[in-house]
Amino acid sequence: MIEKILLADSGTGHTEEMLKVLMDIPLIQRAKVTILHVVSPQITSESMTEKWEEGGRILANALQTLNLDPSHTNTVLRAGDPKDIVCRVAEEIDADLIIMGSRGLKRIQSILENSVSQYVFQLASRPMLLVKDDIYVKKINRIMVALDKSETSAACLKTAIGLIRDTKNGQLILVHTNPDLKLKPGEIAANPNEDPVLQPAIAEVKKMGINYKCIAPDGKPGERICQVAEEMAVDLLVLGSPDRRPSIAKGLPDLDRLLGQSLSDYVRVYANCPVLLVRSPG
Repeated sequence: MIEKILLADSGTGHTEEMLKVLMDIPLIQRAKVTILHVVSPQITSESMTEKWEEGGRILANALQTLNLDPSHTNTVLRAGDPKDIVCRVAEEIDADLIIMGSRGLKRIQSILENSVSQYVFQLASRPMLLVKDDIYVKKINRIMVALDKSETSAACLKTAIGLIRDTKNGQLILVHTNPDLKLKPGEIAANPNEDPVLQPAIAEVKKMGINYKCIAPDGKPGERICQVAEEMAVDLLVLGSPDRRPSIAKGLPDLDRLLGQSLSDYVRVYANCPVLLVRSPG
């Protein structure tokens, strides 16, 4: 269940539009929303005062735009490093979902340009919905979920089902990419309904009476997931993002993933739709 949402609102991008779309989904409608704006530390007290006033206006405008139930909405204005503050507030309110904007910076660029969303993506233990600045947010009717044999994948399927099950004319697209499958020109892939990874998911969505389509492409998972998402014009992509860092390094970004070596990082950068990154239940 998604009962507490943290919206990190910088005053730019499409995060407010994304939240409005989500609030049309029955699973989300009763959620409590905290809208956070972070004021970065400034050198002079005069400029700091201006930033505080600007932050207050951003939060006020967000409340007016979103038109949420006041009894289920809270605003937070904090000063500090946005990367740290977002993670801290998410812990304070025990958020079930963090919504953030993203410039979609690639690999080392995100480190050099001090990307807030990339930092939070690495360190937060909670599901994140990343909305790139250059995409168009649409009403969620078609959700794609990327599956494998992991526990996180099962959590992805559960989340996707919860989001789509009460959507009229909604469709769930189940995808499992097989990098070891090398099709020759003219060769036809096996029936995706017979894919051993997809079969349990198919049984589950059939039981729920959800309209679905399954696809089992070959090739590199990151590239193929983004390609299928574009071809199918999906409105939301749900993907597992397991935490691979040992406990001793929980306070440090995983440099391998920061450099773009993970599937979730690749999709975060290249997908042309909002991406919901689900963490392992553990």
